[in-house]
Amino acid sequence: MRRRSLLAATAALTLTVTLGLGLLGCGSPRMAALHADCTTKSLRWKLTVLKKKPHTTHRDARLSIANKGPGTCVFRGFPVFEVHVGKGPLSNGQGHGRTMPIDLPRGGTLTSALRYKDSDRATQPEGCMVSNDTAVVAAPRDDQDRRPITARDETGRRTRLSICEDAIWMGPPTEVAE
Repeated sequence: MRRRSLLAATAALTLTVTLGLGLLGCGSPRMAALHADCTTKSLRWKLTVLKKKPHTTHRDARLSIANKGPGTCVFRGFPVFEVHVGKGPLSNGQGHGRTMPIDLPRGGTLTSALRYKDSDRATQPEGCMVSNDTAVVAAPRDDQDRRPITARDETGRRTRLSICEDAIWMGPPTEVAE
């Protein structure tokens, strides 16, 4: 009899701990409430323009975001992403899809896929709306503190973004597995 009650108590404790960890997992929205929002100044930004695929008018890029702050922060939503020429034409990032709050530990990295209409034979870079090698970024909910970043190709060389529309489609940020 005593053996059965000990076994039942152990099973109940195991179930309680498992359910508790499931509800308060490290990446859950419930844990996100315990941390402050990520700020632009505590993040390191990198923009990589990927090689253009043949016979397509679109170009893909990747925005990498690393937490260089003192501790874990929460990344809630889509980052601010803009490419403009001085005070002239502007092309900005528009989120596509659903985002969930992401606990971003110190040293952790997120990526967000970007896609925009690039120049082709019919529209040369001069005919596009915006052509620049610098983009302006900011953390979600921290768009007062904006940072310029330089666009680089896959080899690390400086490159230009020739954007022929006013929208840059942005995929939801995802955490990079280490």
